[in-house]
Order: sequence, then structure tokens, then C-alpha cells
Amino acid sequence: MPPSHNHSHGPDPDAPPLSPETRGLERRAVWLMLLLLVPIALATVVGLFVLWPSGEPTRAQQVAETYLPPGTTYPKAEVVSVETVPCPGDTAVPPASCTTAVVKILDGEGKGDFQQIELTADVVVTGIEKGDTVVLTRDAGAEGGANYKFYDYARGTPIVVLAIAFAVVVGLVARLRGLASLVGLGFAFFILFRFVLPGLLSEESPTLVSLVGSAAIMFVVLYLAHGFSTRTTTALVGTLFGLTLVAVMGSAAVSVARLTGLTSEETFTLHTYDPTLNFSGLVLAGVVVAGLGVLNDVTITQASAIWQLNEVSPDLTWRELFSRGMAVGRDHIASTVYTIVFAYAGAALPLLLLFELYSQPFLVTLFSSAVAEEVIRTLVGAIALVLAVPLTTAVGAFFAKAASTEAGVATERRMTALRARFAR
Repeated sequence: MPPSHNHSHGPDPDAPPLSPETRGLERRAVWLMLLLLVPIALATVVGLFVLWPSGEPTRAQQVAETYLPPGTTYPKAEVVSVETVPCPGDTAVPPASCTTAVVKILDGEGKGDFQQIELTADVVVTGIEKGDTVVLTRDAGAEGGANYKFYDYARGTPIVVLAIAFAVVVGLVARLRGLASLVGLGFAFFILFRFVLPGLLSEESPTLVSLVGSAAIMFVVLYLAHGFSTRTTTALVGTLFGLTLVAVMGSAAVSVARLTGLTSEETFTLHTYDPTLNFSGLVLAGVVVAGLGVLNDVTITQASAIWQLNEVSPDLTWRELFSRGMAVGRDHIASTVYTIVFAYAGAALPLLLLFELYSQPFLVTLFSSAVAEEVIRTLVGAIALVLAVPLTTAVGAFFAKAASTEAGVATERRMTALRARFAR
């Protein structure tokens, strides 16, 4: 298990209230940072508008639909009985065994009907028994009437219960901030499933789609979860920098290493549906999306450390503030590098087990396409993660000090005047 580490994600609610002077400095710093972030936000909105999927089925979706008979549904059913008998017509000595189950349809057009289905060996070894709830496929157009086949176990209840428990625990412990983070998570999944995934299946650039989608997610998620503050805005700058670095480095690494992206059963299936997809680009898009959570964690923690240092010691120079912030950041880097490496290793564990069984030299295995893809994914994400720490620290220190200058005061005055003009 990756080592745990404590983080300070924003201002301490139990801390004493800030002085009017400190509040003024932080407000000016936010205005200064918005001068940088507003153009990026506008570019993100334009990117969403231009790249948003048309809603028409992609080539891969059209081909995938041909693999399922028209009108296929997925009703639930309860297992009434399971029986193992010799396979009909089998001449083997001893004869092979076949397992069938009688199930009662629980929903759909055939609700209440009893059907007999055949079970494959991989289903039988899972211990299917009377009383289990399963999901079937129903082919309404089959000869002789509707045809049912085993599809999977029904897992809706445990997943829903865990999801509710998760939401309750987050709400009780983190309160409004935790609930806000859940709303942000919902928005993230909306962008992922409505924009990023359809965009990756279209003819658009996977790099551009993943970057625009990730930027949109970060703008909303960070401010929802952590509030509109200097810390959050500093963290957002660092996160966007990290995402850009991941895209640039990942693109170069994928090209130089000649990663094809065709290393798993899922990608080969996608290739069957649409061989024109940019599978190397999908590798890069995966790196960008995978880095969202870790980058957010690192940058918000680092930004919080910088602004708390500045509140405690406002007389520190930019160099001193940066130096002390990096002292915190180095400890964070050390633990978070473990987190990202072990997360990727855990995801690729079945693949690593297979290579453990092969009698190949270690370096041959390490540099093979399947393992190299995970190694490069990990290294690119880790490098961007590490470099995001000094960048976030430098940004926080710079704007903390810039807010106290005449430029910071002038910027706040201009922004206040603009806001008053729009209010009229």
C-alpha cells in the first residue's frame, strides 16, 4: 500500500481571522493571478465548444453495434436451480460435463418467465448457486423465440450501498467542503463521459481533447472543493502547468519510444472496431487523465503551505518564501512519487505476473511494448508531478509578494472599477 501523507488543503477553519491588511493582500493576489487564468479559461471554453462531440455515432460505435443483434436487452434473473450433466452428443471418455441453470426473469418483456441457460466453465468455477441474481442478454429476434444467455452477475446493490456510504462518510467528516468535492466529482465524470471519451473515439486530436477536458475539470473541481481563494488559484496555475508538461513530455516520449498503444485486450478490441483510431494518442490521453488527481493533491497542498507561511511571516522575501516552501515540497515529493509509482504498478499487476512466468531476460521484458507503456506513463507523470511543486511554490511566492507592491494595488483598483461598471 502506498504510504499515506498528511496534507493541508486550504485554510484552517479554526485559525484566527485574517487581518484586513492580509485579506487585502490576498484579494490583490487573486486579481493578479486572474489576469493569467482568465485567458486560459476562455481558451478552455472555446475548446469545449469547438471540440464538443456532435452526437452522431462514431465509426467505432457503428461497428460495435453490429456485434450485437438489434433489440438486445439485459434483463435481471434469479437462479432457481443449477444442474451439471454430461454434454449431449459428447463421445469423450469420460464424457465432458455441461452445466445448465434455470432462472426466473425479474424484469423486461419476459418478466416472470422461467428459462434454461447454459453456463460456461469460467462462470461455474465462481460458485454460481440457487438464489443468485444474474444479468442475461435477451435476443428478441432469435429463431424460435427470445434467446437468453448469461452475461454477468448483478452487482448493483453492493456498489450503490458503497457509493452511499462513501458520500455519507465524506459529508460527515469533511462537511460542506466534502459535499462540494462530490459535486465536483460528478462534473468531472460528466466531462469525461460526455466530452473526453466521445472525443477520443472521433477524429479529433486525443492530446487536445484530453487537455481541454482536463483543464475544464480542474477549473470547476478545484474551486468547488477548496473555495475561491489565493491558495486554490495558485494551485490551479500549478496544476495547469503540470498538465501541459505531461502532454508535451508524453507526446515526445510516446513518439521516440514508438509506443503503438496496442498492448491489451481492450485496445485490440477497439482496433477491431476502428483501426483508424490514434492508439498512440490514447496512451498520451491516459497519462493526462491519470495525472489529474495526483497533480491536484500536490499543488493544493503546496499552495496552502506557501500562503500560510506568508501569513505567519509577511516580511519574508520572495527567495526566503520560496526556499521554505520547497522544504515542505521536498517531503511531499518523496511520498507522492511512491504513490504514483505503486498506483501504476497495482493497475498493471496481472501483466507483471504474466511476465514473471516468462523465461525472458529482465531488460527484454522491461523494454517490451506492454511494460514500456506503463513505465513511460509512470515516468512522465512523476516528472510532471515533481516539477509542478517548484512551479506552484514559485507562483505562490511571486504573487504573494507582488500583491503588496504598487502594481498589486493598481490591479485591484482596476478590477474593482470594472466590476462596478458591469454591475451597473
